[in-house]
Amino acid sequence: MENLKQLVGIKAAEFVTDGMIVGLGTGSTAAFFVEALGRRVKEEGLDIVAVTTSHRTADQAKALGIPLKSIDDVTHVDVTVDGADEVDDDLNGIKGGGAALLMEKIVASYTKHYIWIVDESKLSEKLGSFKVPVEVIPYGIKQLFRQFEKAGFKPTYRYDENGELLVTDMKHHIIDLHIDVIHEPEKLGKLLDETVGVVEHGLFNDMVDTVIVGSSKGVSIIEKKK
Repeated sequence: MENLKQLVGIKAAEFVTDGMIVGLGTGSTAAFFVEALGRRVKEEGLDIVAVTTSHRTADQAKALGIPLKSIDDVTHVDVTVDGADEVDDDLNGIKGGGAALLMEKIVASYTKHYIWIVDESKLSEKLGSFKVPVEVIPYGIKQLFRQFEKAGFKPTYRYDENGELLVTDMKHHIIDLHIDVIHEPEKLGKLLDETVGVVEHGLFNDMVDTVIVGSSKGVSIIEKKK
């Protein structure tokens, strides 16, 4: 599996050229892309500036000598490469298993070419096999939890390694929704967008342009239907 993640990470790095502003994703697969990019910066003198989607990715990029800027200090992002926890046949996705969904979605929103890198196990006909992370403010979190229970979303709190409620980079908490099959991801996304106390959710609907998939047969590329 690690080898597949590395293959798609290296392939994604080929989409980056001199002068680009590059969004760096978060997670085990995205880390291979960042590593490949750092290698190109060092060995080829690749001239880029990057924005990151988590403190963890920022630390990795700095260690590799990749120049960084804040998302607020750039006008746009040319290409962002990130992982995804699940991708459906329409290229809607679920992200946020690593709790970086808010920063990931902000960077994605200002990106011209948005790429996901995944192994074949992340592909589904319909979303639902992976939980939907919902980033929420601490105030009123129990009320939101009850609201999600009533809606039949089977919510659970996300905890850290110390058994405390997980705190995201942006100082929020996460409630995970366990929905068996999401028949209408756009409708669910809209509902969550309109729910008071929800900061962001892990449904990335109609956002990605290219999905690079690693499988036992090699690397394949799926492009969004125009």
